[in-house]
Amino acid sequence: MKMQIKRNLISVSLLAILLMVVMVSGCANKAATEDPQITLATTTSTYDSGLLDEVIPAFEKETGYEVHILSKGTGASLELGKRGDADVLLVHAKDRELKLVDDGYFVDRKDVMYNDFIFIGPSNDPAKIKGMEKAADALAKIEETKSSFVSRGDNSGTNMKEISIWSEAGIEPSGDWYMAVGQGMGEALRITDEKQAYTMTDRGTYLSMKDKMSLEVLVEGDPILFNQYGIMAVNPEKHDVNYVGAKALIDFMVSDKGQEMIGNYTKYGEQLFVPNAA
Repeated sequence: MKMQIKRNLISVSLLAILLMVVMVSGCANKAATEDPQITLATTTSTYDSGLLDEVIPAFEKETGYEVHILSKGTGASLELGKRGDADVLLVHAKDRELKLVDDGYFVDRKDVMYNDFIFIGPSNDPAKIKGMEKAADALAKIEETKSSFVSRGDNSGTNMKEISIWSEAGIEPSGDWYMAVGQGMGEALRITDEKQAYTMTDRGTYLSMKDKMSLEVLVEGDPILFNQYGIMAVNPEKHDVNYVGAKALIDFMVSDKGQEMIGNYTKYGEQLFVPNAA
């Protein structure tokens, strides 16, 4: 009888050990296959504003993911996503984003935040656009006076918005006064300041660099200058991407904590972005 009990105890112990081995093995396999790195393609305007320096470390600390950031214009970021060279995108060209979602390139798109575009220029304002209510009218005055204008010229969300406003004004800009520099927002602002020219910028990047420039805000408030940012994951059915990590970042950005961090981010006492995931 005692021998049988002993055998039963040994069997139970062996079974328990076997179950533990299976569980540990399963956890090890999961850890080995889970990708801890996420590639985020985002706009130079978002990157240059400094917002991601606040938000991304908080996400990494909370989740254990490591985020590799590719700072490109929206057009270039969208192309990276379409090729599967990024996992998640934070961009600002909503009409194009929604079209690409419909086309199956991206999934889980969410509004995250907004700010606005503004026209800035030198204090002497040679084209006399200061205080104009319509952005298209301001561009018409700049073209009429052949005042120097710097365009990003990089197929970014900002560049696409600028082109649409030129189109509304009925103008196709060309000539020595119009400089398409093919650069991100921060570098375009540096060139604009150096040339004492006009440009269109998102407010966030302008505020983040305000202390390094002598340029002033001259035109603002036209509804056409509204600037919505969205976040979306690359479709895992099209590419081998880290969809789980991408979804984790999307969820964080639209969470109460993420939205609060976005809303609390300021420069020189001014809020750079307004959270609107809700």
